Amino acid sequence: MNNVLNLIGSQLLWLAAVGGAANDMAWLGPSAFLLFAGWQLFPGRRAKGDVTLVLIALPLGLLVDSTMAATGLARYASPGPIAWLAPMWILTLWMGFALTFNHSLANLMRRSRWAVAFGAVAGPLSYWVAQRAWGAVEFASPQWVPLLVLGVLWGVAMGLLALACKHYSAPQATLQSSVEH
Repeated sequence: MNNVLNLIGSQLLWLAAVGGAANDMAWLGPSAFLLFAGWQLFPGRRAKGDVTLVLIALPLGLLVDSTMAATGLARYASPGPIAWLAPMWILTLWMGFALTFNHSLANLMRRSRWAVAFGAVAGPLSYWVAQRAWGAVEFASPQWVPLLVLGVLWGVAMGLLALACKHYSAPQATLQSSVEH
C-alpha cells in the first residue's frame, strides 16, 4: 500500500509543479515537493538512501534541464531569474521522482537497462504531456529533436540513478521487511 501511495504522491507532485508553472504559480511545485518529501521521509516510510538519492537527482536534473534551456531546445514556463537555468519547479520534480526509487519504482531501479529504457521513453513523454496538456514547456522546432535529446539525457540520467540506487539503497530483503511491518 505504501508503494501505491508513493506513486500517487509523486503524480500529484507532477500535477502541482507542471500546472502551477503553467499558471504563473511556480511556488506550487516546491510547496508540493515539501509536502511529499515530508510525508515520504517520515521515519516509518523512509528507506535507506532516500535523502542521498534526492541529493544526487538534484544536480542531474539541473544539468539535464539547464542543457535543454541553454541550448534553446526547451523553454520552461515560469522560468527563474536566469533563463538558461532549469527553474525550481522542474528541479523539485527531479527530487520528488528520486523519492520513488526505493518505493514504487524499486523493481525498475534494480535493473539498470530497464531504468535506462524507461528514462529514454518516459522522460520525453512526461515533457511532451506537460507541453500538450499544460503549456509548461515549449520545444524548439522540429519537435522531434528536443524530444530525442531529452530521451538520451534521461536515459543516461536514469542509468546513473540506477547505479546510485544499487550503491546507496537498502537491499530488497530489508525493504520488504520494512514494508511488511
